[in-house]
Amino acid sequence: MIMEKDSIQQLEQKVDDLLHVSRRAREENMLLKSQQSAWLSERAQLTEKTDFARTRIEKMMERLKELDAEL
Repeated sequence: MIMEKDSIQQLEQKVDDLLHVSRRAREENMLLKSQQSAWLSERAQLTEKTDFARTRIEKMMERLKELDAEL
C-alpha cells in the first residue's frame, strides 16, 4: 500500500512537472510569436524606407547625368 502511494505521488509530481513545462513552453511560444510579428513589421518599414531612398537616389543620378550632358 505504501509502495502504491509513493508511486502515485511520483506520478502526480511528474504530471505537475509536465504541466509546468508545458505552460512555460506555451508562454515562450507566445512571446516568440509576438517578437516575430514586431520584427516583420519593422522589416516592412525598413524595406519601404529603402525603396523610397533608392528611388530618390536614382532620380538624383538621372538629374546629375542630365546636368553633365548639358556641360
